[in-house]
Amino acid sequence: MKNQHLQDRPHLPENYLLLLEKHPRESWEDNPEMPIFILQWLENHALYRRLSRSLVKETQKFLNKEHSAQDYAQRLGFFGAQLVENLTRHHHFEDEQFFPTISTAEPRVKKGVELLISDHAALTKALEKFVIAGNEIIDLALQEDPKTHAKATAILAQASALKAFLTSHLNDEENLIIPILLHHKLAD
Repeated sequence: MKNQHLQDRPHLPENYLLLLEKHPRESWEDNPEMPIFILQWLENHALYRRLSRSLVKETQKFLNKEHSAQDYAQRLGFFGAQLVENLTRHHHFEDEQFFPTISTAEPRVKKGVELLISDHAALTKALEKFVIAGNEIIDLALQEDPKTHAKATAILAQASALKAFLTSHLNDEENLIIPILLHHKLAD
């Protein structure tokens, strides 16, 4: 695989998913050895998925005239800020503390971890672009500018792409990290 950046791959290459077969996703929820901090990590991932879905859903509702421009501006600002702020902190923790621990525990996946870190950089750029577009549409909506609807169509495409990008990234993280934690019995 020449280009392994998240935008260009459907998921992590199989050679990075060394322990997923031994610890498949279906076994995680009821696994008594699942560390509490990983349950919280998975809850955070679920939050990011919900927030990214909300950005798409609220934009669709505005385009369908189910929300006023003012209401849409508030919802876009709230869900967008929650996603950006929480995901930024989350990625910082992963890059600085969590992923180095994983790489030490299972050196065979170091390149996979490096890919996840490069995904973080790409996601940061996508979030920055979304913030700029989101702020622009919020300003237009609050001014009741007629261009708001046209801009919302563009931001719907951007929010949908961000949601797909984020969902793929979170799946990759979970598929790489959780089997390692279970295999090596890394506790809280």
